Amino acid sequence: MQKLLKWLDNNLIKLMCIGYIFVIPLYPKLPVKMINYTYIAVRVEDFYVVALALVFLVQLARKKIQLQKKFIIPFVIFWVAVFSSFLWGYLVQKTIIFRHLGLLHSLRRIEYMSMFFIFMSSIQSKKDFFFYLRFIILAAFIVGTYGIGQKFLGWPAVQTMNPEYAKGYILILDANARISSTFGGHYDLAAYLVFLIPILLASFFYFKAKWWYFLVFVISLFSLVLTASRVSYGAYVVSTLLFLLAMRKFKMFLVVVLLTIGLTLTSGNLTSRLTRTFQQKQIFIDKKTGQTTVPRRLNPDELPVGDYIPNKTLTQKKATDIYTNGTKNTSINLNTKDAKEALEQIREDIKAEARRSGKTLSKAEEDALVEQAFRNLKVITTMLPDISFSTRLQVEWPRAISAFLKNPILGRGPSSITEATDNDFLRWLGEFGLFGTLSFLAILFLISKQAWIAARTNKNEENIFFYAILFSLFGLLINATYIDVFEASKIAYNFWMIIGVFMGYACLKKSSKESKT
Repeated sequence: MQKLLKWLDNNLIKLMCIGYIFVIPLYPKLPVKMINYTYIAVRVEDFYVVALALVFLVQLARKKIQLQKKFIIPFVIFWVAVFSSFLWGYLVQKTIIFRHLGLLHSLRRIEYMSMFFIFMSSIQSKKDFFFYLRFIILAAFIVGTYGIGQKFLGWPAVQTMNPEYAKGYILILDANARISSTFGGHYDLAAYLVFLIPILLASFFYFKAKWWYFLVFVISLFSLVLTASRVSYGAYVVSTLLFLLAMRKFKMFLVVVLLTIGLTLTSGNLTSRLTRTFQQKQIFIDKKTGQTTVPRRLNPDELPVGDYIPNKTLTQKKATDIYTNGTKNTSINLNTKDAKEALEQIREDIKAEARRSGKTLSKAEEDALVEQAFRNLKVITTMLPDISFSTRLQVEWPRAISAFLKNPILGRGPSSITEATDNDFLRWLGEFGLFGTLSFLAILFLISKQAWIAARTNKNEENIFFYAILFSLFGLLINATYIDVFEASKIAYNFWMIIGVFMGYACLKKSSKESKT
């Protein structure tokens, strides 16, 4: 019994790290306690992370583990930047309305990133690195398999894509839904898979049991396709194919290309969304008011067009009158479908205006007003982005840019520009200003530099893992241009854990080389 207790004491951190590897990606995002004025919640994973951190601190005090101090200064600088933005935003600028939200948004950066040091410090040998890596890949296999089960077997999902779902409802996805597996949404799952796929391929090249790692890769790729996330799909294509070319794995490159094309063609959801990112539409402009009507049908099978019009002023000038002096312009080739949808929208606007003013219109009066409004329109055919891209261009990205311009050094503070910006770079600038953004990017640069040095100085087959982590990070940064990947809890927890494992091994190899010299 005493030997068992001693063994547990010596290996407690490692055992809890293994638990973390499975708990974080696999336990669904069921809330334990909702936070006021937000749909972010305290969850089971938060308690596990706190428990792991406390055990680590106790073992550190008892000298059962040694803190790996490399990178600690840039991390502390970033945390100082985050809390400087919080204090300035709350106390001086008054841009943080709810103090507890700003504080929690600040603290969760430390919560996520502290896992980097715990896992990095727990890597004390080559055996530890591969020990963790195998469990990480097993967790990815379970995540991918469960996601496929959601699509074809009706396995339940817990999502956090909106405030109502975030309360913890158990959902059964319909035929048109995009899988989320054990994650809070399809975007989060897709980003997680993009980050892991180069590591899976590196494992395929390194280990002898190639069939297993190739199977996990195929399942992960199929799950990525089923998420129908276009930015993640693009990030995967760029990062993974460049990784294979850089490693001169030309046969595998061809296999992956053919497999990607084949699986992509099986997903009508993904191919439809890819082809409808930009759509040619006829838009209708009121000659008197300049109000624009974009014909749009809300259909669950289709991605609707947005109403963001590039160069709107120039577009309005180029538009052609539908009627001139009461006569229909025969030179215009009206799209019947677009014209019908525009008429329906005009009718709905007229009905809404009548309700607001307390009027009751007859069918004949409605028809007359619709006809009058339609005769006062100009039309032009142009390319429009889908509604998802339009929302970013019209609302989220300008809001973040405006926040940055008001205080370029510290930004508006954490939590000050709503739950999501859907672009991590703009979110950092808007919330933390240049101080926080540059300090965070410096951390990523130093990590990349360490991985590059490890890849270049190790001439054995293990260097492929360090190249893989570089391309994994590259893929995640591409993803960050369209979603807030570093703020999504499951992605952030997994990212800092995996990066910590890789950096722990990189520093271990560096110190062993230095001791030999």
